[in-house]
Amino acid sequence: MDGNGRWAKMRGQPRCSGHKAGVETVKTIVKASARINIKVLTLFTFSVENWKRPKSEVSAIMKLLYDKTRSELDELNRNNVRLTAMGHIEGLPVTRRNALKHAIKTTRKNDGLVLNLALNYGGRTEILDAVRKIAVDVKKGQVSPTKIDEALFASYLYTNGHPDPDLLIRTSGEKRLSNFLLWQTSYTELYVTDTLWPDFTEDDFFKAIIEYQTRERRFGELSRN
Repeated sequence: MDGNGRWAKMRGQPRCSGHKAGVETVKTIVKASARINIKVLTLFTFSVENWKRPKSEVSAIMKLLYDKTRSELDELNRNNVRLTAMGHIEGLPVTRRNALKHAIKTTRKNDGLVLNLALNYGGRTEILDAVRKIAVDVKKGQVSPTKIDEALFASYLYTNGHPDPDLLIRTSGEKRLSNFLLWQTSYTELYVTDTLWPDFTEDDFFKAIIEYQTRERRFGELSRN
């Protein structure tokens, strides 16, 4: 969800106003996803690298997370959305973390769209965490090194239980993965748009999906045409 800061700068506003506008886009895309029966929507909300940003901006983002998690909880339930989160959640400020955990617990029985927030997340960190967990289980004798394959490795990732993403949308013209779902996106279709996230509309979202539907996904095989 890139471009919040640039959106604000273009309007002579502080960066936090761009993040506020970006939250409204999140609401739009979540509603659209639920309406067309998308199973899982993962949003890269805050990376492990984002702590390097100015403290005022980090604080504003964390306050937004707290406020919106609480204020949107009833609407998530009304729309049958189940909230989940992945990353080093314990590294978030305690009040923000508790609000998030409450929302996750409250929506756990919903069986519609899974809204998965990547918070304090990094793809390399996720892979290293998986390697460490596997190493511990090998040492305990619970995993044989000869049995380690892609399926077993994937079961140690934060996304265990979720399918690999079909489509990754990158706003604001960025053309890199930026440490997001590095293992899971091996065969994910990429869609890049110059539109800044606060300006990203439901129509833009559907345009990305329609283009995705025209692509042939070969997963390393030859074309069927």
